[in-house]
Amino acid sequence: MNSCIYNGLVTHHRFKPVKHELKYKTFSLLIDLDELELLDTKISIFSFNKFNVFSFYNKDHGARDGSFLKEWVIENLKKFNINNQITKIKLLCYPRIFGYVFNPLSVFFVYDNNKNLISILYEVKNTFGEQHTYIFKVENDNLLQHNCSKKFHVSPFIEMNCNYFFRILKTSEKISIFI
Repeated sequence: MNSCIYNGLVTHHRFKPVKHELKYKTFSLLIDLDELELLDTKISIFSFNKFNVFSFYNKDHGARDGSFLKEWVIENLKKFNINNQITKIKLLCYPRIFGYVFNPLSVFFVYDNNKNLISILYEVKNTFGEQHTYIFKVENDNLLQHNCSKKFHVSPFIEMNCNYFFRILKTSEKISIFI
């Protein structure tokens, strides 16, 4: 099985207009999209597209219409001329817990048939139910750094006219994501 759970710590630092910091423990799932039905049958407290203690719904990501996420990722990669033979897609996200979920950032890791990381999709959501996905081709998978212009309103403390800078340390037993 390629899917796993990461225990984590979320930290947030704001410097203006008032200095503020918060930290809290959490966990994320790194789900191999091809294993969703297997996880549903093997883990009694996890369900795919139905209610449980922990669940994963296709409609929480991608086109948000319940369609298969793997096809959605592949179609979006084609728009960016990333057409390698995609064999594995993993999604780092929060599960629904008793039916509730909010994923401010979900990250799709896309691999080719040689197990090389070839693309990353950062799916950013706000509390208004909007989302935008930033898509990048991976050139060096040891330190992943991507930047782009902010496309929609996320926080009242971050103005629209700014850039995101994403940084991910190589996925392994630990994963670090910085924005």
